[in-house]
Amino acid sequence: MLDYISVQQASDKWGISKRRIQKLCEENRIDGTVRFGRAWAIPKDTPKPADGRLKENKK
Repeated sequence: MLDYISVQQASDKWGISKRRIQKLCEENRIDGTVRFGRAWAIPKDTPKPADGRLKENKK
């Protein structure tokens, strides 16, 4: 478990809510997540997923 972080730790790291991270895990938008019962384990080195509401080339 040393290579994984919890939803709470990811929330603090990325600055988004715990519930949003749980939804991203459920939708398989975070690579490498593993579910243990009701808890999610997220790889430490996983970058924050892109916000699907924003367009990257908004010029």
